[in-house]
Amino acid sequence: MNYQVKAFDELTTKEFYLLVKERIAVFVVEQKCPYQEVDEIDPEALHTFLTDDQGNVAAYTRIYKQEDAVHFGRVLVAKGHRQSGLGKEIVQKTLEVIEQKYPTASIIIGAQDYLRSFYESFGFQAISDVYLEDDIPHIDMKK
Repeated sequence: MNYQVKAFDELTTKEFYLLVKERIAVFVVEQKCPYQEVDEIDPEALHTFLTDDQGNVAAYTRIYKQEDAVHFGRVLVAKGHRQSGLGKEIVQKTLEVIEQKYPTASIIIGAQDYLRSFYESFGFQAISDVYLEDDIPHIDMKK
């Protein structure tokens, strides 16, 4: 696996296409959740991703800073790479990037509630009640 971290302006057209294609496959099609997947955060975000030997996106996150906290989201592992530990790997690498670039910032995420214990294993704690976002239960968490 090849891990990369790129600002929006550093992504090639092909890389952005592959990232967005996988995000739409997971968050819009698979989760049956029609929403504006590409948004105003993308040009400001750092895009982190693992690619397999064929150059396919295997896992992805994006990192962005707002006000007094750093956030990461759009965490995904491509369908063909699930149950391989890439979820833990991409989150760990994302946290390392955040600690390097924003060493004193709090990290706040909006996680799908069924992944609460997964994020707790990285030191996150719930800071909200469960709420629906696009009809999917979410919870805000902070580290």
